[in-house]
Amino acid sequence: MGETIQKMQKLRLECETEIPIQLQQATSALTSFRNSLDFIELKSAQTSQNQEKLGYLKTGSRELEDELVKALAVKTDREAKRLDLNDSVLAAKARIEELKRIVQIKTAKEEEYGAIISRQSMAIEAQEEKVKKITDHKESTEDAISWYNKVLGFRIEGGRGVKFIFNNINTEHPHEEYSFIVRHEDNTYTLLDCHPFVEDTKELVQELNRTNGLFKFVRIMREKFQAAVSIGYFCAS
Repeated sequence: MGETIQKMQKLRLECETEIPIQLQQATSALTSFRNSLDFIELKSAQTSQNQEKLGYLKTGSRELEDELVKALAVKTDREAKRLDLNDSVLAAKARIEELKRIVQIKTAKEEEYGAIISRQSMAIEAQEEKVKKITDHKESTEDAISWYNKVLGFRIEGGRGVKFIFNNINTEHPHEEYSFIVRHEDNTYTLLDCHPFVEDTKELVQELNRTNGLFKFVRIMREKFQAAVSIGYFCAS
């Protein structure tokens, strides 16, 4: 009986000792549980806030993406316009260079044509001067021939060369004819015939080719005919 009471008292003491510990543990667990609930509620609230913020962020992100796309589109458009403008500028520069080249070629052609026209004008002036001299010479020649025909009995006939014929050489026989034939070919005079023959004709022809003085040659030949007749060298027939 006594042992039973002791055991019960021991159990009671142990219970009394254990109960505060258990209470303390229970209280601690409850406090921890309440803290966990508070933490969970806080996290839950924060999560809701975060979700709301996330929603705002997503919306903002979409708006930023739209703005970025728009900005990129504008930049791309500007870049395309810049490239088009650069191409236009390059094309314009190339066209300007081409026009410069055309102008240079045209200027060179104009200068070339001007030089050609100038040379042609000078050639025309030279020809006109030459024609004038020839005309003047022809007029003086015609005057001289007319004078020879009237006064000296002189005439010209064409043929293989030019035949110069004189009369009024021999005063006793004024109608007797004295003649010579001259051919002009390749800028050279040649005496083809002389009737009647007179001396020193070779030297006279050389002088004629040197001076081109045909009328002087004709005059000297007539004088030679006269001199030969005066000394009775020959009698033309």
